[in-house]
Amino acid sequence: MKNKKISGKTSAKTLAKTLRYAKHRRLQIALAALFAVISTAATLYIPILIGKAIDCILESGVDFSSLSSYFLQIAVLTGAAALCQWLMNVSINSAAYGIVENIRKDAMHKIQRLPISHIDTHPHGDIVSRVTADVEQVCEGLVIGALQFFTGAVTIVGTLLIMLSINWIITLAVVVITPVSLVVANVIAKKTYSMFSESTRIRGEQTALIDEAIGEQKTVQALGTEESFKERFDTLNEDLRKSSQVAVFASSLVNPATRFVNSLVYAAVALTGALVAIAPGGSAITAGILSSLLAYANQYTKPFNEISGVIAELQNAIACASRVFEFLEEKEEESDASLPSLETAKGNIRFDGVSFSYEPERPLIENFCLDVKQGEHIAIVGPTGAGKSTLINLLIRFYDVTGGSLLVDGTNIAEVTRKSLRGNYGMVLQDTWLRQGTVRDNIALGNPLAGDEEIREAAKKARADHFIRKLSDGYDTVIGPGGASLSQGQAQLICIARVILQNPKILILDEATSSIDTRTEMKISAAMDEMMEGKTSFIVAHRLSTVQNADKILVMNEGSIVESGKHEELLQKGGFYSKLYMSQFSI
Repeated sequence: MKNKKISGKTSAKTLAKTLRYAKHRRLQIALAALFAVISTAATLYIPILIGKAIDCILESGVDFSSLSSYFLQIAVLTGAAALCQWLMNVSINSAAYGIVENIRKDAMHKIQRLPISHIDTHPHGDIVSRVTADVEQVCEGLVIGALQFFTGAVTIVGTLLIMLSINWIITLAVVVITPVSLVVANVIAKKTYSMFSESTRIRGEQTALIDEAIGEQKTVQALGTEESFKERFDTLNEDLRKSSQVAVFASSLVNPATRFVNSLVYAAVALTGALVAIAPGGSAITAGILSSLLAYANQYTKPFNEISGVIAELQNAIACASRVFEFLEEKEEESDASLPSLETAKGNIRFDGVSFSYEPERPLIENFCLDVKQGEHIAIVGPTGAGKSTLINLLIRFYDVTGGSLLVDGTNIAEVTRKSLRGNYGMVLQDTWLRQGTVRDNIALGNPLAGDEEIREAAKKARADHFIRKLSDGYDTVIGPGGASLSQGQAQLICIARVILQNPKILILDEATSSIDTRTEMKISAAMDEMMEGKTSFIVAHRLSTVQNADKILVMNEGSIVESGKHEELLQKGGFYSKLYMSQFSI
């Protein structure tokens, strides 16, 4: 019982949130409702005309001159009902896909405002599933299904009113039996919500697994784990089949159950009408009126069948909408719009007693202090998990410090906008990022106002011009998302060219040459030195051969600086750095 109450509250809240999006499409929804009412009214009046035509035939025989007016009215009403039905569909589809557009727009904006910690800790495929498949279900289930529900309700109410105006006894028989159908539908609907929620959750996991398998296909094949992925997929696929089958089966019980009750309604109308007709004084109900009542009995019960079919879609849509709004309500990065912007930085950076941990119970960096002067080249080395990339994440404010402060030119970076802060950095990270577009466009991301000659010059300095000109269309070659058509080394070179074109005062090179072979690394070392000249640079590296010329080398272990100094000084100390160095170059 407790779960049912929670589900009911969740459904009500989800519907309320969807209605907030629907208010921007009030006109289309109102028009759809108006056309639905007109179409239903026209359809409901047709049985009256048919009944009158039957009575006319019984009284005067088949006289086409007398029947022609009824035929004409029926034809006009049928045409009007069809036209209004078409206009209703146009209006509701316009509203539905407008709502979907707004939800997806908000979802995309949400992704841009989420902290990196959320993206790091949630499967990307699940997020994609919520923004695409789940939102589509909201459109088809809640919006379109809600109109079908409304149309059915109008038909039921209209039919009852007309039947009541004809004979209240027959109407009473219908009303007495109707609650049975409603109770059956309500009981089944409550049970199906949790079932659809479970199938939606599993579908999100499946999408995440597929996304992982496609994105890391080379790794999967290289490690020979195809069978493992297949087994995981088969398990999820089987779970999805079972949960979906149970949910659909449970929801589909509504239709046959309501059909049975509806058959009872039709039989009650026929039996009651016949008894009233043959009773003393029953001449008020003619054969034509009785046929109209039977037609109304069919029209009255038909919406229950349609509504029962919509219930499954509504339950599934509510479950999907809950996932969508759960994502839209995730905590965002705190707004910094009221903060001042950081002007062009000179490059003086200070870590003042900085502490940080990804999880409160597992401290990583504690009381970290470091002063970096303008133009200095700082290398950060250490074993995996020492905290090297974490320092970079703090510097860029991908994560905020949990203690102490981090200053750029004496300004606490927490007191300026993130956009202005990051605009002063040029970054080449270990994971390259290229978008779908031309090579030129990808390099120009560093400076959108740069001309073709500037782009080529940046590529030359990065030693990328040679291979770019060999591509099918040179700088106009279109590359896939993530640089799928390039080697990892080529993609890295384009990222380096992008930073050279940007020409920032502070550089962050996080394993920037990790995907480049030794020969290429030697070729671009001069270009890298030229790029870093006069700029404050942070170089994270595992290969110690790349950081020997740094002004200062920070040796990190377990989140703390254990040694610092120049290359030769650290070797002479024979400490932790010396051991790292010798482990890489010993024979």
